[in-house]
Amino acid sequence: MAPKVGFVSLGCAKALTDSELILTQLSAEGYQTSKTFQDADLVIVNTCGFIDDAVKESLDTIGEALAANGKVIVTGCLGVKTSASGDNLIRQLHPNVLAVTGPQATQQVMDAVHAHLPKPHDPFVDLVPGSLGAVGVKLTPRHYAYIKISEGCNHRCTFCIIPSMRGDLVSRPIGDVLKEAHTLFASGVKELLVISQDTSAYGVDLKYRTGFWQGRPVKTRLLELVQVLGDMAQTFGAWVRLHYVYPYPSVDDILPLMAAGRVLPYLDVPFQHSHPDVLQRMKRPASGEKNLERIARWREMCPQIVVRSTFIAGFPGETEAEFEHLLDFVREAQIDRAGCFAYSPVLGASANDLPGMLPEPLREERRARFMAVAEAVSAAKLQQRIGSTLQILVDSAPSMGKKGGLGRSYADAPEVDGIVRLLAPEKISKTLKVGEFTKARVVATQGHDLLAQPF
Repeated sequence: MAPKVGFVSLGCAKALTDSELILTQLSAEGYQTSKTFQDADLVIVNTCGFIDDAVKESLDTIGEALAANGKVIVTGCLGVKTSASGDNLIRQLHPNVLAVTGPQATQQVMDAVHAHLPKPHDPFVDLVPGSLGAVGVKLTPRHYAYIKISEGCNHRCTFCIIPSMRGDLVSRPIGDVLKEAHTLFASGVKELLVISQDTSAYGVDLKYRTGFWQGRPVKTRLLELVQVLGDMAQTFGAWVRLHYVYPYPSVDDILPLMAAGRVLPYLDVPFQHSHPDVLQRMKRPASGEKNLERIARWREMCPQIVVRSTFIAGFPGETEAEFEHLLDFVREAQIDRAGCFAYSPVLGASANDLPGMLPEPLREERRARFMAVAEAVSAAKLQQRIGSTLQILVDSAPSMGKKGGLGRSYADAPEVDGIVRLLAPEKISKTLKVGEFTKARVVATQGHDLLAQPF
């Protein structure tokens, strides 16, 4: 019997791609995966250490794995965090773990696995059952996949400790990214989600050096990457969606590609706040006024664009006037999809030393007020879609969709946005299939979701 490894992946999509690399290597070496802690020979927990709730979830999961199995290897962002005494936080709270690594540590994790659970064999990666050839094992459904184009971040936002965990920006060679994308599309992926810590900065560290794809030169820069990905996606009848796009002026160059249908007219932009004084305390790279102008320009260039963003309420020193400025920004910018965190004092973040730390109840109250405004804006925008026809990527279709199913439009990224609830098709002969597109007419809204009739 091949040795079994249990695996838990917590946190963001960047951590998910790290998990995929580890699982690929495990599968390549002949390890099997277990769906339970109890049936595994050891357990790997990929942790998140960004905010307090994520830290608690990671520590609780490690504890559960230790209680149920006893042999646990920990990796991910929480692995590099220290306690107030300077000791490794995980080692201090869970001294019985077998090994602790930081993020992007596939080889270190595999070394720990080999030490405690020797590998059975080492076949070629493209022979791994259930893998996508050289791309390896994916944890997402087969019809969509994330592709990470860089690691780390050059910003030093005062609320964030990611650079201390993942380092400065390191862009992947553009040829490697395009090769992986082509493999994913060829395997049947219909939606490719481009991710990184700062997607707009892709190639900055390489001074936009020229790489090669299928024998032709391609500059290592977001615009050129998106151009080639857009051409590739059209060949395979697939979508490309951009996440974590900082609102630099260079992003404007991508809007014509969105207007022309080469990539989805969707931008996930982490604005975080709107008031210039708060943004300055956060050490963010743009002011709220410039962002309003930029969003207006984007909508002029591509009227159908959907803007998603995340914000922080109750940042240290935030006055009521500054918070009202943020609410006005969301209304004026007409942010289609917005999430909000109440400020959380993360250990190691320089924002903790800023004056004016707000009481937790006030932070939570402002988060709730923000979400009420954001949801009202989003609901009004969803109402405008009633009567329109959308292309829907089907995510769920029991019984071939005879009674309907679930899907997403270009405006809906998986897990973070709403969904489209599909009614039974008008034609008895029509079926729905997971991973394929269907046309549907929007007939109503349900909270954050749309109700649509396939035809």
